Amino acid sequence: MKNQLSTRSKVVAGIATLFLATAGTTIAQSLPVDFADGQNWLCRGTDSSLGACDADLDTTIVNADGRLNIEKFIRNENPAIDCFYVYPTVSLDTTPNSDMNAGPEEYNVIAQQFARFGSKCRTFAPMYRQLTLAMILGGEGTPDRQLGYNDVLDAWNYYLEHYNAGRGVVLVGHSQGSGVLTSLIRNEIDGKPVQQQIISAMLLGTTVQVPAGQNVGATFQHMPLCTSGDQTQCIIVIASFRSTVPPTATSLFGRNGQDSVSGCTNPASLAKGSNEVHAYLNAAPGRTGVDSWTTEIPRLETPFASAPGLLTTECVSSATHTYLEIRVHGNPDDPRTDDIGGDIINAEGRPDAGWGMHLIDANLAMGDLLTIVDRQTVSYLRDRP
Repeated sequence: MKNQLSTRSKVVAGIATLFLATAGTTIAQSLPVDFADGQNWLCRGTDSSLGACDADLDTTIVNADGRLNIEKFIRNENPAIDCFYVYPTVSLDTTPNSDMNAGPEEYNVIAQQFARFGSKCRTFAPMYRQLTLAMILGGEGTPDRQLGYNDVLDAWNYYLEHYNAGRGVVLVGHSQGSGVLTSLIRNEIDGKPVQQQIISAMLLGTTVQVPAGQNVGATFQHMPLCTSGDQTQCIIVIASFRSTVPPTATSLFGRNGQDSVSGCTNPASLAKGSNEVHAYLNAAPGRTGVDSWTTEIPRLETPFASAPGLLTTECVSSATHTYLEIRVHGNPDDPRTDDIGGDIINAEGRPDAGWGMHLIDANLAMGDLLTIVDRQTVSYLRDRP
């Protein structure tokens, strides 16, 4: 009997220990994040111990005649403004919500979508417990859909209290990150005093609704879509699709509402009054790059490539969507590539019209977004006391 009780006690103790460990983990996962700890940021201003925004951003300019020029990235060491970024769905964690440990996927998306803003502003990018790729692709478990937003809200408030000091801010997000920023703007910024410090909000790979024929309303009540490159306190929103693969009625982004339409702002037009877009594309081969940039030199030595004149963008509308149409102007008679990567490929091996060019929304517009930041910063500083 004594041995039986001892065995039972061990089992009960084991179950109790497992329960307490599990409960502790659950509680820990839902506790607020301490954003005083630099480990909870990917980029935090001038904090040199955080390396995500110190990525190699040098770019090869691939000209139509095949000539290659190297553009070295130059960081602004004393910018007048800040940029605050919320990254898209990238976490490879197997749980419904991600943890707060940065992996290669978070570092890579910073390099692709945000680090280049360091040429214009101090860069701030908090970690947050986002919905993971596993969850979005149908994984098991119940996610906490408020958790990621709460993290970003806490990071935003910590930034305002400890770093902002009245500086102007550009908000930047993509996909899930844009959705979180949309909620943050609606709850904390739109129509409130802090809106005066918002230079612009660049919400990429998402949908912002406005009443048909109007520039503000529906999603936001006080922050309109940007209509010029000099305008501040306004929204830039894009959902990009190839001209040859337009959105279907069920495509995810840029979908019009029942009594509203999806907003679309063409960064190339805002930046320079032209439809020729200034893209910074992934130079490596793969789904977001190309196998050969020129017939003579297929592999580039820099991580990024830019191809002047190859791409144009235009906001277009269909019966169901309003979106940024990407047109590729390849010339089979010159040595440069005639196409770009960036499609999500469906089970049939074709570009998925449901997603469009979602993977490279930010890359496609990057050069023009930076030009817009330049112009908006001039306006913002001129108008501020």
